[in-house]
Amino acid sequence: MSEVIAVMNQKGGCGKTTTVVNTATSLAVMGKSVLVVDMDPQANATTSFGIDKTKIENTVYDAIIGDISIKKATIPTFIKNLFIIPSNISLSGAGVELSKRENYHIILKETLKDVVPLFDYIFIDLPPSLGVITVNALVASDSVLIPIQAEYYALEGVADLISTIKLVENRLRSPTPIKGILLTLFDKRTRLSKDVYKELKNYFGETNLLFKTVIPRNIRLAEAPSFGKPCLIYDPESTGTKAYLKLAKEIIQRDSNSEESSSNNINLSKLVPKRNQVPEEDE
Repeated sequence: MSEVIAVMNQKGGCGKTTTVVNTATSLAVMGKSVLVVDMDPQANATTSFGIDKTKIENTVYDAIIGDISIKKATIPTFIKNLFIIPSNISLSGAGVELSKRENYHIILKETLKDVVPLFDYIFIDLPPSLGVITVNALVASDSVLIPIQAEYYALEGVADLISTIKLVENRLRSPTPIKGILLTLFDKRTRLSKDVYKELKNYFGETNLLFKTVIPRNIRLAEAPSFGKPCLIYDPESTGTKAYLKLAKEIIQRDSNSEESSSNNINLSKLVPKRNQVPEEDE
């Protein structure tokens, strides 16, 4: 059964695209059929697979405005089992165009319906905003994966994001459960990272929303996109690669167990620590 997963956080620099690219790659090498939908005008997911965003003719923008079919916009990457619907700067005007249409919030869902059954996993990479594109992705998705960096303000951000997800659910009657919260850019050498992880574990531990896998701050993960490769291809032995392989296995295991996690009863006020409790970095 196919699953559409939106990877989102309104805060930039939390590892959304890195998570999409490397989780999708890890699942593909494990034999799963995977599609990446690049819904960010910056097109970082597109270029991470070595695709020149300035030369592609058919993009996700062309598909959602109806100029081409979604299948025509879907192209293979150089990794077996892994396909992508690329993006470029033309997508930056999509929000305004979509908002003028009737039932604008279901346009992405309707656009993707012909390709969703062809894949085991479909990952939607989103821009760091909560606009029309993000609302469309929430409606089109079966679940949401939230990367959160090991920083204090990220705790506030995830509380706001969960509130937004619930708001979309209630207003559009389109439930989108949280698949998991993923801690990224974790530096075990700093007290701040450890304290943020502890805070997340204390809060989400009983809900099974927090992934056991933690993504470390890793130079290889940062370097790989500049070579147009996922980290698994760029450096198969790096700690970043191993972490995303572990995450892919955890996702498969969760799905095989069919244990649904729900955020309906989350008390968001408990998540954000008091400001006088902000930990300081080690010298």
